[in-house]
Amino acid sequence: MDPADFYTGIVADLYGPLKSVSQDPEPYADFIQELGAPALELGCGDGDPLLDLRRRGLDVEGVDSSVDMLDRCRRRSHEQGIDVVVHHQRMESLDLPHRYRAIFLAGPTFNLLPDDTIALAALRGIRDHLAEGGTALVPLFTPSPTPADQIGQVRTAIADDGAELRVSVVSEERSDVDRTQTTLLRYERRGDGARTTVDRPWVIHWHTRPGFEALAATAGLTVQSVLATPGATLLHYRLQGSA
Repeated sequence: MDPADFYTGIVADLYGPLKSVSQDPEPYADFIQELGAPALELGCGDGDPLLDLRRRGLDVEGVDSSVDMLDRCRRRSHEQGIDVVVHHQRMESLDLPHRYRAIFLAGPTFNLLPDDTIALAALRGIRDHLAEGGTALVPLFTPSPTPADQIGQVRTAIADDGAELRVSVVSEERSDVDRTQTTLLRYERRGDGARTTVDRPWVIHWHTRPGFEALAATAGLTVQSVLATPGATLLHYRLQGSA
């Protein structure tokens, strides 16, 4: 399933209350302050950490492929009294009117691009939107299979209207040849005697380090550094345009 189609409807509505991880804005604030403005967050979703960065007065815009998630971002920005500029575009077909000193993804959203061809197109878009001397920050990870005892387990939250929100793993398939892991997720909303259920496949495509560096080089990007996050599985690639 296309990521733009995954984060729609009930999934977009339940994303915020049910998400298991919130991105710490500090590393991205430091990144923008180091490189300078303007900055661009790819895959900004419903506004974390974009809104926090804007609250600090940083000149950063967002882009996402999901209309529903951007609607949530705009609604949250209005509720919080924060001005924000967001663009509805796919990462692999960026066509924005500006170039940016800092381009980043907050977390491994790049892993949602389903194959190397689309990943290469996204990297080329990043290269085309970097200002001279600009840098891109791309976190990547290799997913671990979901433990068997976690299949079927339900994570819950309570909505403002009292409805029970639920997400669970129904099944999972993994291909080391294609470097993909497809997890079938079930989203549910239960309240006022009504029940809405949607099953959606969540596809993660991972990269080997040599493979990603080769894609970056093909896209006209040079790997400046690779930082492993202590205690985590993320590798943060800093990329610059090739001379």
